[in-house]
Amino acid sequence: MQATRVGRVARPERKPSSAPASEEKAPVGPPPPLALPLERYVLVAWVLGRERAADLLSGLGASEEARAKELLACIAALPSARRQAKVAVEFGERADAAARLKALMGEAPEPLRGEIFRRLPPYHRTLFPGREVEPADADAPPALGALAERLIREATR
Repeated sequence: MQATRVGRVARPERKPSSAPASEEKAPVGPPPPLALPLERYVLVAWVLGRERAADLLSGLGASEEARAKELLACIAALPSARRQAKVAVEFGERADAAARLKALMGEAPEPLRGEIFRRLPPYHRTLFPGREVEPADADAPPALGALAERLIREATR
């Protein structure tokens, strides 16, 4: 039986570097312009590394970095629910929103199911072809509508 050996093999198509990697210098000059709005970068930095968000934004250009730190302070001052809503609005719906809405409608009792369907946007109503929009029930508690809106938000974002 032959032994299997693991190791590096020299690749002939690679050019050997003239200087070691530690001696290579980064190009000097202004950083490239941002492809996305600055607020999106700040939101991503906040979501990915709360404590390190300021450090993550330090690689931006001088003017963008100052503005980004101001935006970061504003976002950090928001209540958690507002921050989550801002992230959800900025980055859109979940990829599995349709499946989550179907599961929600399957688990909800009928009065809540009717209220959820009534508050769904038209493009989500197409997920339930057998349902019709019914007028609001006058006897339904007002909290039922608030609950339906909250469940829709949680299922889609």
